[in-house]
Amino acid sequence: MVKKRSFGQIASGFFLLSHPGPVALHIIAVAAFAVFALWPHLVWNIILLVIAAHAAMQLSIAMLNDYCDRRLDALSKPGKPIVRGLVTPREALVVGLFMIALMVGLLLFLNPLALLISLAYLALGQAYNLGLKSTPWSGIVLALMISLIPLYVLAGVNRIPPASFWLVPAGFLVGVALNLANSLPDVESDIAGGAKTLAVVLGVKGSFMCCPLLILAAVALMETLTVLGIVPAQPWMMIVLLVIALLAIGTMIRFFGPQKPIQTRQTYFYLVASTCLLLGIGWFIVVAV
Repeated sequence: MVKKRSFGQIASGFFLLSHPGPVALHIIAVAAFAVFALWPHLVWNIILLVIAAHAAMQLSIAMLNDYCDRRLDALSKPGKPIVRGLVTPREALVVGLFMIALMVGLLLFLNPLALLISLAYLALGQAYNLGLKSTPWSGIVLALMISLIPLYVLAGVNRIPPASFWLVPAGFLVGVALNLANSLPDVESDIAGGAKTLAVVLGVKGSFMCCPLLILAAVALMETLTVLGIVPAQPWMMIVLLVIALLAIGTMIRFFGPQKPIQTRQTYFYLVASTCLLLGIGWFIVVAV
């Protein structure tokens, strides 16, 4: 039975359904990459198309995620908009599919390579929603998605330098860290629901341990590539990236961990996400600009 809802309740439901925090981080990252890739000759219609198309895709993945998880959420997450009755499952499905159509329509105005990369990203995201989310492969899938974002932006703005390949391995490492941090607030409920995500397999302690190690590995890869001359970079830029990583890792170890209250894990995710975003932007500037 669907209860009578006000317009405000429906709007609130769709806002929550869109996973505003994580989606906003993706949009900020795409916007930053697009601006840096075209700086100082900014072409705003292209930048806005690149951002809007990726935003539509992220909204689709977020909405269909809640649609696919609605039965599990009914058992462990009563605050979810579908479970609360703010949005019906059919509405979530229809709007999620509409966002895919909107994404494709927007990408038709950009480089065809941007469409191909986005379709690969979308396929990974929906595979995650349809079952891979509950397996150890979840972290690998999300990491691959993260690594495709800078390539998508470069294709969208018609600028793909030879060194852009090196965005992928670094993006993969921080992508796994981002997935583990994002999964930490839900580890207990995932275990109760029988899920076997990468965070569940590693456990709370192992996930907290791997996040800073993966970030450190990504920075070590960046530094090694520049020292060997494979990717040209200004020394001061690499020092800045190293300092950012070390400060963030120190904060993670000092103020967060498995012994801290569960409520702190969401803040931990945003710390990891912000660190990954800063490192990603820095490495993007080194490689692509």
